[in-house]
Formats: sequence, C-alpha cells, structure tokens
Amino acid sequence: MRIFVTGATGFIGSNFLNYAISEGHDIVALKRSKDSRTRIKLNVEPFWLVKELDQVVKEDLKDVDVVLHLAAHSMSPPYDTLENCLYWNLIAPVKLFKQAILAGIKSFVVAGSCFEYGKSGEDYDFIPITAPLRPTLTYAASKAASSLAFYQLAVENGVKLHYHRIFQVFGEGELETRLWPSLKKAALAGQDFPMTKGEQIRDFIEVRKVAEKLLESAELIIDREDFEPLINNLGSGKPQSILEFSKFWWEKWGAKGKLLIGEIPYRDGEVMRYVPKLN
Repeated sequence: MRIFVTGATGFIGSNFLNYAISEGHDIVALKRSKDSRTRIKLNVEPFWLVKELDQVVKEDLKDVDVVLHLAAHSMSPPYDTLENCLYWNLIAPVKLFKQAILAGIKSFVVAGSCFEYGKSGEDYDFIPITAPLRPTLTYAASKAASSLAFYQLAVENGVKLHYHRIFQVFGEGELETRLWPSLKKAALAGQDFPMTKGEQIRDFIEVRKVAEKLLESAELIIDREDFEPLINNLGSGKPQSILEFSKFWWEKWGAKGKLLIGEIPYRDGEVMRYVPKLN
C-alpha cells in the first residue's frame, strides 16, 4: 500500500514511518524543509516530498492509496492565534484533500485531538464520540472545526474518512517539556521531580500503539465498501491517575530521586477526568 503522510517529521509521524515501513508499506512523506528532522531516528528513509501543506498538487499524489493526515499546528503552549490555527489545521489541509480527490484518492485517515471535547470532558466518565465539542484552546478549536469540515468533504465528494481523536499519547520522540520525557530525564539524572498531586485521570497510550492503530485504520479503510465517515476515539482503554502513571515509570527507570507530589499547583481550569469511551 502506498501512503501519503503529512506531519511525518513529528512525534506520531516519525513513529508511524518506522512502523509502516517495517510492515512493508511504501511511504511518501511530507516535510516543510529539506533540513527538517524526524523526532526519532528512522531505520529506513521514506520518499520525502519537500513542500508546505498548502502547496501539494495532485501530481504529487500519483498512485497513492491512502492519505494519512498527521500534521498539526501549534499543539503545545504558547498556542498560536485562532486565525493561524484555523489556516494550518483547517484551510491548508482542505486544500490538500481537494488535490488528493482530484488525483483519484478515495481513502483518508486523519489524526484529531481529544482536546476537541474541551469542557465536555467534565460531563462524562467516558467521553463518547457524540459529546459536544467545547474546546478551550485555539489549537483544539481549529481541530474541532476541521473534523466537521473533513466530514462534510467526505460526504460531498463520496470518499472514505476515518477520523481519530487521540488521547494521552506518550513515548520516544515526544516534546521534552511534556510529562513523560521530563519525568524520564529527571529519573535517569537521579533528580527529584516536582509535580502536582496527580489526581487527574487520563487515558495514556504509547505512541507505538497509536502508530499500529493508524496503520490498521489505513489498511481497513481500503477494503471498506461503504462510504459513511467514521469518527473514533483512540486510546488504551486503561484510565489511570497521573500519579499512578508517574509512579510506574519512576520505578521502571529505577529513579534515585523523589517524586515531589503536590509541589506544583494544578493549572487554572484543569479538567480532572479526561477518558474516552472507545468504539
């Protein structure tokens, strides 16, 4: 299978490339600059297309079976303006999708974000895909808008869509300021690690599992005979507190320092439970 991948140098994208290529798939990977580097070392390089998201034309998509859209703008603070997030997370991908449709591509797999649910996370023990989208971040708002746009695009053009709202993904290649990599850095350095009380409940899923699920989705969508767009929550199905998660990895790495529990206050507006209902 020939897969066109956006966001290929990112955290999930880099891990997906390694896994998909190891499974024998042919990858065309998009990156903005020839100097862009993947978050993890690749065992085999894909074919790289060096272009901005909104510069891709139908000729770049020749013989592609599936478009896997992983590119996301301004995922971490400080978040960009709503206008810029809407352009790069909505307008530019729609331009690319239209070129793909002109190229005859019928199958699209898209990585969304659990944060599209926003404040609705507080209303459910397990968030269903039918929950209202009430985002509180510019990034999340633009992703929520894009999910509606992609749905409409699929219906309007008679193409197949799998849209996955991904929950707390972690692992190698993750932005170093996030919980798992900063926890690992402190553990391996023998340092103490200040954290909140860690009472927040999350669904953590390892990035390799996300890569496996996305490739499975790409394989399945090819064989689907119906064209009803599919919206999906992508998680592990194993909710746990941030404290439980931190303690597990702290012990696994044989940390000599201490977890300084409660040293950091919760963020304003912290959602204390954010767990998906899996399809």
